[in-house]
Amino acid sequence: MTEPTGSAPPLPRAHLTSKRTVAALTVQARFLSAAREFLTAEGFTELLPPIIGPVTDPGARGAKQVDIDYYGHRYKLMTSGILYKQASLLAFDKIFHVAPNVRLEPLETAVTHRHLAEFHQLDVEIANGSREDAMDVAERLTKYAVDHVLSNAQRELEVLDRDLEQLKQVLAGPYDRQRHSATVAQLRGLGHDQREHTEIDWQGEEIISAAATRPFFITDYPKGSRGFYDSENPDEPGTLRNFDLIFPGGFGEMMSGSARESDYRTLLTRMRETGENPAKYEWYLTLARDGLSPSAGFGLGVERFTRFLGGLDAVWQASAYPKIPGELRP
Repeated sequence: MTEPTGSAPPLPRAHLTSKRTVAALTVQARFLSAAREFLTAEGFTELLPPIIGPVTDPGARGAKQVDIDYYGHRYKLMTSGILYKQASLLAFDKIFHVAPNVRLEPLETAVTHRHLAEFHQLDVEIANGSREDAMDVAERLTKYAVDHVLSNAQRELEVLDRDLEQLKQVLAGPYDRQRHSATVAQLRGLGHDQREHTEIDWQGEEIISAAATRPFFITDYPKGSRGFYDSENPDEPGTLRNFDLIFPGGFGEMMSGSARESDYRTLLTRMRETGENPAKYEWYLTLARDGLSPSAGFGLGVERFTRFLGGLDAVWQASAYPKIPGELRP
């Protein structure tokens, strides 16, 4: 049987019986096992995430949300559980989800090899945590997972013909950090016309990822480039206390995170600034008015990180039932 390549998913039987698919999904299982082991040892509690709600994350760049009829009310499929992560800290100080997400990505993302319409995220949130706390957990978690896979998925990595030296480089030292403004300057120096006050675009992420040899954080995105829940730096107005984690080799962004905004009045203001209707967020704002814990956290793309771990050509190879934007799949 012909093995699937990175161009397009084959039919389900060919995909699920492929040795490469079995190896990739085994690597994914090892990674998730390691993540749960690490986070539980760090005092985190795993919760089961919601998959529908009256609102979802408005910050999914360019992607459309999916509406469903919920007993006569319009609900959303989750694009991200960020609001629920903040709410869950009313019960626990440290929580994580392995959460399904649905985003109708723009059709042009079908060729990026990094986007799926249905994917999973490892979501982490820390009560009273700072951005630096979240970045520290993110770095140690990803290193722990890489080390675990190197030790416990050797046969699968061999099937995937993975370059082990690139994985070992993740463990070689601390992750670098650079500000959004420095990243914009770097991209312009490489001939990419990255806009100054927006998120780093998909092509830009791939360019800087391909130029890197080790993972690094991009920090301090400009206000207006991200959702209302990313907190603004009081010492540097107009700058958000957030980050992305970029992995080398052209694999791109693995996670986004931030210190969260929890103040009721500030959230109202930020919602209006970003064009959101506060009335849609009544349940969330009610919690904020009565008191939400300051927090920080991140979401790590499960399929994207599996793609890096296995050295896969495309993110769909890290999914048993891949759904590429614009393509009808089971």
